[in-house]
Amino acid sequence: MKTICLYFEIHQIIHLKRYRFFDIGTDHYYYDDYENERSITDIVERSYMPALNTLHDMINENGKYFKVAFSLSGTGIEQLEYHAPQVIAKLQAMNETGCVEFLAEPYSHGLSSLANEETFALDVKKQAAKIEELFGKKPTVARNSSLIYSDDIGAQIAAMGFKGMLTEGAKHVLGWKSPHYVYNCNIAPNLKLLLRDVELSDDISLRFNNSEWDGYPLFADAYIDRIARFPEEEQIINIFMELSALGIAQPLSSNILDFIRALPACAKEKGINFMTPTEICKACKSVGQLDVPDTLSWVDEERDVSCWLGNAMQHEAFNKLYSVADRLRIANDPRINQDWDYLQASNNFRFMTTKPSNVGLDRGIYNGPFDAFTNYMNILGDFINRVNALYPLDIDNDELEGLLTTIKNQGDEIEVKDKEITRLKAKLEKLEGAKPKAEKKPAAKKAPAKKAAKKAE
Repeated sequence: MKTICLYFEIHQIIHLKRYRFFDIGTDHYYYDDYENERSITDIVERSYMPALNTLHDMINENGKYFKVAFSLSGTGIEQLEYHAPQVIAKLQAMNETGCVEFLAEPYSHGLSSLANEETFALDVKKQAAKIEELFGKKPTVARNSSLIYSDDIGAQIAAMGFKGMLTEGAKHVLGWKSPHYVYNCNIAPNLKLLLRDVELSDDISLRFNNSEWDGYPLFADAYIDRIARFPEEEQIINIFMELSALGIAQPLSSNILDFIRALPACAKEKGINFMTPTEICKACKSVGQLDVPDTLSWVDEERDVSCWLGNAMQHEAFNKLYSVADRLRIANDPRINQDWDYLQASNNFRFMTTKPSNVGLDRGIYNGPFDAFTNYMNILGDFINRVNALYPLDIDNDELEGLLTTIKNQGDEIEVKDKEITRLKAKLEKLEGAKPKAEKKPAAKKAPAKKAAKKAE
């Protein structure tokens, strides 16, 4: 039976403010609060809530038949918790139906998988812990920022204990192969790979409202018919996109939500099922390994990482940022760590791109790639100064790690001793409470005052 795996990404960038060279050392707050609130409020009203309400109704209308998966970046979660808690509440209500799965991804929505293995692992584990906190279940399937993947990244994800990973069904990787099968990582065979069907996904997320597209207008029955006509052995159809495609990239006026709502009924008529990524990983065997020596993603026609690391400016910013990755991981300062998450976001590097793209790029406050690079590097200069100020520069990472390990061990020892003191105090109080109280002897009666006076005479 053919199976559709429907997945949506929820990510919201933290907008940086205009930061001048002369602000370095005097201003340690880097964010445009007004733009952050305005943008998240806008996308919630125009996309997230209408789309989630529709998907929730689809679950209620179809029982356990219709299923959907989401992943949320940590920075996106923070914005939603602060500015739009109703989105989190809606996702929690959907989670209670048992028809929704939440995936793991880097908390920062950054590029750490291309720079530092330990930073990448911490980034993913931090987001997975947040997902478990919000939805009560630890993710078992992961996806990287923008579906970035290579053999080495797959091995890192497998080492974290995940059973499956989502990535792009790029033609230059697949060759003659079809994305409609389950594959496995080349160097970590236990990690199953679910490959995005590029054409089917982009028909919805990029082309749905394009009146000049040959497939316009797209109807749900015709869309499902195409899936039903795939060869019988091609069973897994992965349709992955950003949730903002429903309402932002494709406006609500295009009837995009009516199209989505009609998919389950049309699929059921054709005997097509819906499953979550974990269900597919459990139910389906891999048909073979996928060799991905070079990094791929779901962005632009090249499906690589050139939109983030395609020019000298991007490489300089990237290398400078991750030059302090080990030191940051060792220091573990809460305020610094929050800025670290926000500065890692891949969007910061995307704004510096000089390559043409078929997908429009909104650079926000920036006039162009060099403007984005200059602003980011000013902020990064201040940030790195703060990182270096945590500990003297003449202490290298190995020495610093040894120092912090000693401090941590001393803290652990003090904590153990405090617990032992508390335990002994409780035991002493218990023993004292169990002692029999000494019986008091009755006090001697005082003689009346008159008798006492006679005795004195």
